[in-house]
Formats: sequence, C-alpha cells, structure tokens
Amino acid sequence: MTLWIGLTGGIGSGKSSIALMFAELGVPIIDADAISRSLTAENGEALPAIRQLFGDEVFDHKGRLNRMALREEVFRRPQSKKQLENLLLPLILNKIQQQKQKLASSAYGIVDVPLLIENPAFKAETDRILVVDVPESVQIERVHQRNGFSEEQTRQIMATQASRCERLLHADDVLDNTHSMEEAKIKVARLHQYYQSITQTLKETACPLLL
Repeated sequence: MTLWIGLTGGIGSGKSSIALMFAELGVPIIDADAISRSLTAENGEALPAIRQLFGDEVFDHKGRLNRMALREEVFRRPQSKKQLENLLLPLILNKIQQQKQKLASSAYGIVDVPLLIENPAFKAETDRILVVDVPESVQIERVHQRNGFSEEQTRQIMATQASRCERLLHADDVLDNTHSMEEAKIKVARLHQYYQSITQTLKETACPLLL
C-alpha cells in the first residue's frame, strides 16, 4: 500500500520547488492545483456547472472561462467563493483518488495541495503531512520578487490561508525552506530516504522529522 504524503505550505514558501525536487527523485506527484486548472480549462469538466452557477458573465465570447471575471466575482461575494469551492472540491477529490489508484504500486507519493490544512477532505487523502515552512517576512519578499505584489496584497492572500502556526500544528514533518536551493535539495533527499523506510505497519507510529 502506498504511503501518501500531503505537501503544503503558504504562498511564497517554495512548496512547488520542493515538489519538483521530489519528482526529480522519481516520486509520483499528484498536483491538486493542476487538477483544478484542468477542470476549468477549455472543455473542462467543471465548466457547465460554473456557467449554471455564475452565468455567461464569467465566460468570453469563445466560450472559454474568463478567470479574471470569475476571480472578481469570488472576491466580491463570499457566497460565490463558497459555491465555487463546493463545486470544485468533489471533482478534485475524485481525480486525486483516481490518480492514487493508478499509482498504487508506488512505495510512496506526494499529494501537493496548497490549502491542505484548510480542507479536511484533502487531509483524509494523506497519511502524513509535510509542511514547507518559511517566516512570513520571507513569504512577503519572495512573492514581491516573483509577482510584484505589495506587502498589503500578499498579506491579504495570506489571510485567506491557514496561519503559519496552524500549518505547523498539523505537520508530521517540517522542511525549513528559508535558505538556498542546494540546502533544500539535501533536505528533500533525506526526507526521501526517510519516507522510503516507513512501511505500512509503521506509518502510524513514525516519529516526526524536523529539518
């Protein structure tokens, strides 16, 4: 039976880079964000239900989802955000479960979910939680460098996510990603060996690893 590691971290934590490092080691990655994008891409499975909920206003003249219009609708009306989440969550979970079945022969795999802590249904799909952790000041600086967002804009996004303390409370393992990529690769290699060593019978009692 495959051991599934839930990978999460706040915006600017470098979670996506860590996922790529695991992938380079041959670890299968199930990316919840990629699944969500596929569901809302052209001819995506979720589009008819989105149109039914929000109307033609969130689609362009070619019938493609206008992501900016949908984003504005969601930020303007909390009810719309909840409706969209209720629509997408079961579809994403179903795709995750399908991919897990296809990867059942793997020793372990990664389920990459940005909002893992916020959604118990996603947590239920994992056996352990690995949190990629950095101080808030580092998050703000990285997001500014990457996206050009102001501190206020980044803090607004952070406010919609679990706090750093909440993520750490739920973590089985923590990867401090404050420093260089080279150091992060060393830590990922150590975690890779660690996860490979955990058998199905030991996974419930495995000791947390803090890096």
